[in-house]
Amino acid sequence: MHKNNWACFLLVLAGIVVGGFIGSLFPDTFLNYGQSFGLSEPMILNLGILAITFGLSIKITIASIIGIAIAVVIYRLM
Repeated sequence: MHKNNWACFLLVLAGIVVGGFIGSLFPDTFLNYGQSFGLSEPMILNLGILAITFGLSIKITIASIIGIAIAVVIYRLM
């Protein structure tokens, strides 16, 4: 049986979101412990007529890692 890669991607993305939400519900627990990385200040490209802002910041927490693990288990059971 062939499994769909998009389903895996969407499940992992949902696991990250749900894990981040659970981590934000319990801000003082170990679930919210993690690391942030990315651009601290957004990059701005000003072309006179058009200004484009680029920025990316990712926060990986214990809760989001648990969410990814649960999503992978659900994907394998599908």
